[in-house]
Amino acid sequence: MPETAQTSPSAHREAHPDGPRAGRVPVLAGFHPDPSMCRVDGVYYLACSSFEYAPGVPLFRSTDLRTWEPIGHALDRPSQLDLAGAWASGGIYAPTLRHHDGRFWMITTNVSDGGGHLLVTASDPAGRWSDPVRFPALAGIDPDLAWDAAGTCWLTWTGTHPGTGAYGILQAPVDPVRGEATGEIRQLWSGSGGKAPEAPHLYEIEGVWYLVVAEGGTERGHAVSVARGPAPSGPFVGNDRNPILTRRGTHAAVQATGHGDLVRRSDGSWAMVHLGVRPVGASQDFHVLGRETFALEIDWVDGWPVVGRPIEGAGADGREQVDAFPAGPFDSAWVSPGRFPEEVTTGGEDLTLVGDGRGLDAADPALIARRQEHQRMTVRADADVSDGVGGLTLRIDERHHYSVEADAGEVRVVARIGPLRQVVASAPAAAAAGRWTLGIDVVERADGGPTAGPDTVVLGYCGAQGWVPLAHLDGRYLSTEVAGGFTGRFVGIFATAGFVRIARFSYTGSSGDELG
Repeated sequence: MPETAQTSPSAHREAHPDGPRAGRVPVLAGFHPDPSMCRVDGVYYLACSSFEYAPGVPLFRSTDLRTWEPIGHALDRPSQLDLAGAWASGGIYAPTLRHHDGRFWMITTNVSDGGGHLLVTASDPAGRWSDPVRFPALAGIDPDLAWDAAGTCWLTWTGTHPGTGAYGILQAPVDPVRGEATGEIRQLWSGSGGKAPEAPHLYEIEGVWYLVVAEGGTERGHAVSVARGPAPSGPFVGNDRNPILTRRGTHAAVQATGHGDLVRRSDGSWAMVHLGVRPVGASQDFHVLGRETFALEIDWVDGWPVVGRPIEGAGADGREQVDAFPAGPFDSAWVSPGRFPEEVTTGGEDLTLVGDGRGLDAADPALIARRQEHQRMTVRADADVSDGVGGLTLRIDERHHYSVEADAGEVRVVARIGPLRQVVASAPAAAAAGRWTLGIDVVERADGGPTAGPDTVVLGYCGAQGWVPLAHLDGRYLSTEVAGGFTGRFVGIFATAGFVRIARFSYTGSSGDELG
């Protein structure tokens, strides 16, 4: 069994309270949801969901669980990832990342292509991953892999049992090479009674098998619970103190905590990564960055994991990140909805996006984008639209986006909220027709009171006299509470028609945690 701590869970919670909304929030670099982690030779590797965006399953590594380096994507080519027809917040759901028998194994689900779970492997996670093995007969989401001492590979996932029709945590021994079950599908312990049991992870720790699951739904009731048993298939008995992690009904800065994955450090101590959201505003709170990744220390009390202090990520507040877009591969932060970035761009001295006339109201527009990672953000892009129409956008999906769009004659701000689309403001072109420096700022909300939104989105351009704001728009309409879904905001460059050339893109973010 893991080394037993001497403090009780209740005493531990008193020693490490959630604290108020103010103060630094310990977000890990990458800010993607549904984290899964493994440790190999003292290095931690992290995989996250990517949904309708390609490339898929971003990967990160760290030596201290605080500072994370992006190392690419597990699904980086069309032969691995088909997002044709993927809906908003469809595509790639929660992955599990493990290391076994000298290889890295990543299993996930593409919910949009009908093929079920997909498994890829690599000897080096920063290198090329294999084409996928599919599991079409084992329907569901959130797959996990674990191996027992006999070498049997156990697939544990969330789905509907084919015999009983019951929804919950399922399991079967599988052949990971053929993508087939080698035994019966069993229903396992599925939480302590909360809705939507999901995100199972299975561990053998000194002869005892632990099953960690999420329950309560991925909204404010989200939680992590744990059970243990004598074998991979149980029988499992839940912890009397479940859930071991939740923030429901509290004033904690990080809410909707769930989807946890455990990892053991080289020194024998333990940690957990999990997802959560950072809501801001009044009544109701709004979260605009989507679900993000956080980490916590784990103690062990009487053979059970107990949540400890947060592990504070080393952020990049205030540092300008610049992309000059030379010819060559995209930085790993850049993605496109429904297609790979290379499918909507051409090479050359500057990055060129090719519009097809559908614009941002399409599910797979000519757009390259990156996550809004900070509560406050300043973005600028140098665009040449002399041969096209396009610009800069802040979006959640094709029905919820604000954009500053330009052509050779004018620049305008366009807002799309649900079924409504409106040109909010416009300005004529200056002397250098077709060349613009476009901008989007996300700043503190201007109003207060119980109806306050999360922030204000300022859209405009840089003229001869400096920054020219054209519109100040309420950020609540680009929040998960309004738009729904799992992804949060993305900021990026788009082409509606013709050719849009981008020479430079800059992003500067700050946490804004004191505003929560």
